[in-house]
Amino acid sequence: MRASALCGNTRETDSLRRPRPSCFSTTWCHAYAAFALLWICLTAALAADAPKADVEICQACHEEVVKAFPAKRHSQQNCARCHAGFEKHQESAEAKDITNPMELKPKAAEEVCLACHRNDRTHQGHIQSGHARGQTSCLACHSVHHDDQVKRAAADINRQCAACHTGAWAEFQKPHRHPVTQGAMSCVSCHNPHGQPLSRVAKVQFNETGCLSCHGDKRGPFAFEHAPVRLEGCASCHEPHGSINPRMLTRPEVRQQCLECHSGASPARDTLGGAPPAFHDLRSARYRNCTVCHTKIHGSHVNRALLR
Repeated sequence: MRASALCGNTRETDSLRRPRPSCFSTTWCHAYAAFALLWICLTAALAADAPKADVEICQACHEEVVKAFPAKRHSQQNCARCHAGFEKHQESAEAKDITNPMELKPKAAEEVCLACHRNDRTHQGHIQSGHARGQTSCLACHSVHHDDQVKRAAADINRQCAACHTGAWAEFQKPHRHPVTQGAMSCVSCHNPHGQPLSRVAKVQFNETGCLSCHGDKRGPFAFEHAPVRLEGCASCHEPHGSINPRMLTRPEVRQQCLECHSGASPARDTLGGAPPAFHDLRSARYRNCTVCHTKIHGSHVNRALLR
């Protein structure tokens, strides 16, 4: 009797421990399945309505282009995806009856590319970018049919950028610079040519995506911060492309760099700007290099004066 009772209690306990199906989870699964089915049907309908360009038909006249496509990223797309008017062009064989993005205005050619690439992570800020505002077409830098743009060498990318940004390329010829001319890095190591989704006003954004991606030891947050690093960015002291001054500074001497902000200090505090003989008496050579003592000028965890 006791054994049967124990067995019954065990079955009852197991039934209580067994997870019961939730109405919410079941409803969610059904809704997800319905959404997936709707998406598949919609995609199939759009694919059916989209014009199809038979590769063999295109190859009759454009043999070199078609043969090069299997090795390219766009090889999975049919020609009519970018060239509108394919059906009429097939009948007349006239170039005027089909759209050639290379002959379109920059804004119209851009829309052809953004039809697929608008939601790509690297293209999210294209509409706000300088290239878009300057009416620079995607095809000014990218060749869809020919060379592979994904695996380009740094020297090729730099040559492409220097064709328009001649002033920036001239700055890289200065004695203190990033190793761009040597091909050790490229312009896209710091810049996203398709633009950033945020405004250029957010200068800290450039620090995160550009400078701090390599100079990680300068990344905060610090207990004691140097205000220009947080508020103005690295370019407040450094020339990002190249400089005639050591460490790519905007001034030839460290003290001149520091005195741009610290020259108006109170004399009563016996700091820079005070009437000599002050503690920081700039007539003495040992006080002319501020970083000898203030070594943590990008930020410190232990000292408010950025001494260590």
